[in-house]
Amino acid sequence: MSAETNVRMINELFEAFSRGDVKTLLAALTDDVDWQGPVSDHADSLPWAGRRRGREQVADYFRQFAATSDWHPMADVTFTAADDRVVVEGLNRNTARATGRLYEHRWVMLFTIRDGQIARFRHYYDPADITHALE
Repeated sequence: MSAETNVRMINELFEAFSRGDVKTLLAALTDDVDWQGPVSDHADSLPWAGRRRGREQVADYFRQFAATSDWHPMADVTFTAADDRVVVEGLNRNTARATGRLYEHRWVMLFTIRDGQIARFRHYYDPADITHALE
């Protein structure tokens, strides 16, 4: 697939996610997807943090996130692609359910596409603001 096609696919998945349609996102993953978010040595306090393999483990990632945070629309989202990789940069604003605290952070996501599906995902951000909001 071309870089442009890959960007279009990832953009459509962002739109699906913004509607709460995690099923569509999960269907776009390879059976053996390698998923990690955040990529950090300091994210142990985040229930959804860590490396996942396969759709069911990624579904658990979204369940854990939804149980702890209320999601707000992403902002400042930009897409860049080369070959089978799509890089997305943006800003999240979410609310920690336990404390009611709003947190925001800038992030970078890296998607690797194989045969029209996401085979690898990495989410890079500093978890400090989120950790503080959850406590």
